[in-house]
Amino acid sequence: MPETVFEVDVDEGPEDQPDPIVNRWHPDVPPAASVEPGDTFRIEHLDWTGGQVNNDDSANDMRDMALDPNHHLSGPIEVKGAEPGDILVVDILDLGPFQDHEWGFTGIFDLENGGGFLTDHFPEARKTIWDLDGAYTSSRHIDDVRFPGLSHPGIMGTAPSHELLEEWNEREQALIDRGPEHETAVNHETREDEPPLALPPEPNDVMLGDLDEDEVDEAAEKAARTIPPRENGGNCDIKNLSRGSRVYLPVFVEGANLVTGDLHFSQGDGEITFCGAIEMAGFLDLQVDVIKNGVEKMGTDYAMFKPGYQDPDFSDYVVFEGYSVDEDGTQHYKNANIGMRRACLDAIDYLTNFGYTREQGYFLLNAIPIETRIAGIVDLPNTCVTVSVPNECFDIDIDPDTLRDGTNGADRGDVAKPS
Repeated sequence: MPETVFEVDVDEGPEDQPDPIVNRWHPDVPPAASVEPGDTFRIEHLDWTGGQVNNDDSANDMRDMALDPNHHLSGPIEVKGAEPGDILVVDILDLGPFQDHEWGFTGIFDLENGGGFLTDHFPEARKTIWDLDGAYTSSRHIDDVRFPGLSHPGIMGTAPSHELLEEWNEREQALIDRGPEHETAVNHETREDEPPLALPPEPNDVMLGDLDEDEVDEAAEKAARTIPPRENGGNCDIKNLSRGSRVYLPVFVEGANLVTGDLHFSQGDGEITFCGAIEMAGFLDLQVDVIKNGVEKMGTDYAMFKPGYQDPDFSDYVVFEGYSVDEDGTQHYKNANIGMRRACLDAIDYLTNFGYTREQGYFLLNAIPIETRIAGIVDLPNTCVTVSVPNECFDIDIDPDTLRDGTNGADRGDVAKPS
């Protein structure tokens, strides 16, 4: 087994971990460990909420979750010899849940506390617990579903430089200041429940590893939230970044300072509920190397990766199409976000023919490794987005031809709700 360079204890809170947790991007966070190019090592992780979710049948924890501290991440890991302008090469060797902690969760956040991609259709907190059985998962909250997961870290990134951090904050604040009416090609009426366009630095509940206490308050004013992906990689939530993948990350500070976390047992493209994967605590085994002057050699400003060899072998899909026309019939111009919404909503409604609730359908699109595509980008005025749901993940047949002679609408259980 590789040497563990970062340890966590799932029975302790985020502030009481063997190694200090980070939940923001900042260049001054000191490394928690150092490795050499070519080293193989293990990093342990809390789940992204820091243990706020319980393995029970109530969604009170989703409803009442403290969001400001998230994500709870492990690192930074210094890679000796890495310098700004290099490329850090990270091979994902293995990952999984801890023994005796082989469960995960998927959640819908309440409209008043986080929301999500389809929050106007699903405004109340809900939760599903998944049992993790080797390569497979199933849930007591959604009957007649069992499938192999495509496990991956949702977050993997290098530390930004001070200059890059300043650039992030300036451009994201400018987006907030412009407002949503400038981000669409059609007239836009701002709703009271509309989510912010970006998340500026939030100095509450900041954890910056072993940074001196007298420096944390000043750093917290500029430290970037870990919610979006950026030039350093970060929260990309790419389901194919699994075992066997090789990741290429630009380096912006001495030592690269690699940070990882937000482990997922499985996820569909899009992670559409915000807490949309099967979230888990667990371990991640990595090997690293450095390509000197790699940014210039490769001619890229962003992270790249090569997929691994662990994709589930699905071949029987039901594919749903969505276009740039919202639910009230308003035509938008080449809006893939709306196309994705419409394809997801159709898939959710379709699954109710087989006895699943709409909330269960929403969770299934998050947890099953569905495939989404921008099928057509050039055809005015609609962008076509597809959502492909693998039939093999169900113990029943969800093929459209099965509906010709009626439905298979048996009771499939229900998700956890607030008590």
